[in-house]
Amino acid sequence: MRNKTFSGLLLAVFFLMTYIVPVQADGIIIPEPPICNPITCPRPPISQTPLTVKEHIVTVKIKDQLAVTHVDQTFINTGNSTVEGTYIFPLPSDAVVQNFTLWVAGKPVNGKVLSAEEARQTYEDIVRSMRDPALLEYMDRGAVQASIFPIGPGESRRVELEYTQALTAEGGLVKYSYPLNTEKFSAEPLEKVSVTVEIETGQPIRAVYSPSHEVDILRKDENNAVASYEASNIKPDTDFDLFYSYGNEEALHLFTYLDGRDPSDPDGFFLLLAAPRPEANIEHTVKDILLVIDRSGSMEGEKIRQAKSAAKYVLSHLGEADRFHVTTFSSGIEQFAPGLSPASDASKAIDWVDSISAGGSTDINRALLSAAKAAESDRPAYLLFLTDGLPTVGIRDSRRILANFADAAGENIRIFPFGVGYDVDTLLLDSLSQNHHGASTYVKPEEDLDAVLSGFYEKISTPVLTDLELEFSGIRTYDVYPQPLPDLFQGSQLVVTGRYHEGGKADIRLKGKVNGESQTFRYDNMTFTEESPSIRGPESSLPRLWAARKIGSLLNSIRLEGVEKETVDQIVKLSIRYGIVTPYTSYLVTEPPALGAVEQERLSTQTFGEMKGAAAAPSFGADAVQKAEGQNRLAQSESAPAITSDASQIIKNVGARTFVLKDGVWTDTAYDPDTMTARKIKFLSDEYFNLSRSNPTIAACLALGTQVLVVDGHSVIQIIE
Repeated sequence: MRNKTFSGLLLAVFFLMTYIVPVQADGIIIPEPPICNPITCPRPPISQTPLTVKEHIVTVKIKDQLAVTHVDQTFINTGNSTVEGTYIFPLPSDAVVQNFTLWVAGKPVNGKVLSAEEARQTYEDIVRSMRDPALLEYMDRGAVQASIFPIGPGESRRVELEYTQALTAEGGLVKYSYPLNTEKFSAEPLEKVSVTVEIETGQPIRAVYSPSHEVDILRKDENNAVASYEASNIKPDTDFDLFYSYGNEEALHLFTYLDGRDPSDPDGFFLLLAAPRPEANIEHTVKDILLVIDRSGSMEGEKIRQAKSAAKYVLSHLGEADRFHVTTFSSGIEQFAPGLSPASDASKAIDWVDSISAGGSTDINRALLSAAKAAESDRPAYLLFLTDGLPTVGIRDSRRILANFADAAGENIRIFPFGVGYDVDTLLLDSLSQNHHGASTYVKPEEDLDAVLSGFYEKISTPVLTDLELEFSGIRTYDVYPQPLPDLFQGSQLVVTGRYHEGGKADIRLKGKVNGESQTFRYDNMTFTEESPSIRGPESSLPRLWAARKIGSLLNSIRLEGVEKETVDQIVKLSIRYGIVTPYTSYLVTEPPALGAVEQERLSTQTFGEMKGAAAAPSFGADAVQKAEGQNRLAQSESAPAITSDASQIIKNVGARTFVLKDGVWTDTAYDPDTMTARKIKFLSDEYFNLSRSNPTIAACLALGTQVLVVDGHSVIQIIE
């Protein structure tokens, strides 16, 4: 082995998100420098090393607050010469590793835990020797270091690492973090990334939430849960953060973040995570299920078979005290019974559903009115509406259908439309769900309707709280999403984002109903931060999460209600500031970055004119369904959205900051060239390293490249070659 301190680098990082999100790294192999004159053949940058990460599998077992993390990475040498070097694993910033074990190709390897100071010196040495700042984002972290056996051309090497850490809890919320960022260190996208976190507690698990990645959460029982993420062919670049709480106390957790960089926007961001425990036994909560099934001629064949299968699943999983109503429709309507039937009649209804056949036209208006008439107002009613087409008989105008249903439906009806295929009216379905506390689901031709509907019904089968309301006293909040608040079901949690003026203490009240009886949950002396953070943490993802929800809501408003200049202004400014790329905000990728108030106003005016002059797109078809799905998904985001692989070439996020590549410089989108002047610092100068040591948040921004312009409070720093 040659000098191990300066081995080249490849980060094999456990991915957790689709494409881009904030930033961190895990296992890295730093290849040795070439045997030649360093002037005639200098060390290549980290991103040009011949090592690629093929797979990254992470398995975590947490019992109460003790976590054992097992990392399994496979590296491939895509070059023409043998590579050997040093393996470096930057540790989570708040981790205290109690013990670790390292295997290379199945054999145990001696390794060393570096203190934060030792790791910092190692990172700086690599940055200087390779003239590549990619490691600067780990300046505040310790590391595990070990030698790696030679990897021949075309060969692969499997590296496994296991370490134990005690997790910290704050306000009853336990945090687990895994460092992640392969985007700068792997020559090619990873074939597979998988992260599985198993949680076991001695008391009931209340909330499980990841602000950084879209995870699937499986609750095995009240003391065991599994959070999992899996993706393929991606280059992630964010920490994986997971929070959970357990116990018998009320669970309401508040995250707040104050950016503090822009004097024109001094307000903070908050996220509220709530999993309350109603006094009533939720196992005995009651509900009404209204099934409305399209059986028109276009449903003939597999679609009607799946619709019947889905309906039978719902009917066979009713609670003992539940009631139901089934309507099928085509040119006319048919009902199992005129009103609501008890759950004890479900077997008879299943036989009746079996007799359904497809044929005729589509009278949506009459079918919805029939279901609304059957509902009663004494308990929550969930209307599951399955259709595969546009209204073809009776009243066919979407807005008249919406008005008619609004007049007929009680406030207790929540409608959940399921659009099957592409010939559905997205304007009608999304307006129905938006106006009546529900959500639309679109089932593609290649998807199984019965699987989608049965999975959905499992989630809503046990309501915990309905008619939710949030009240804040002592603090002024605004732009709170989602609105209206959805019902809360067993095994789920309420995730609310918003903005707030100033900071301080606030009392929060969450109101709702259980079996028609009102309950209020009180959370006093909750702290909304008044200070900008000195280091980057999971809260830094809140601005992008809030911006995604607001942009999704604004885009839906344009699609459902028409375009307004003020709405376009907000979308343009938010999308540029927070790097939210959508079909309506593709100018982030296709046009030169519009930085500053003057340029953004020009772009907003141009965009408004184009949208106003464009012919109204149809509300049905594959494009309409895709647009509806995308905008609904954005409005309902529970983690900061990813940046697509194409857009990631010119847009990157570092915590709450967004950078765009402008004239070869990674430029902070908070920068206004008309009003701000930058202080220049030379790349690799003493001042450059002093800045990275003193400010880990800025160091993570400098890791973007050799030319970076970043806004830091009231000052602007520009790194120049």
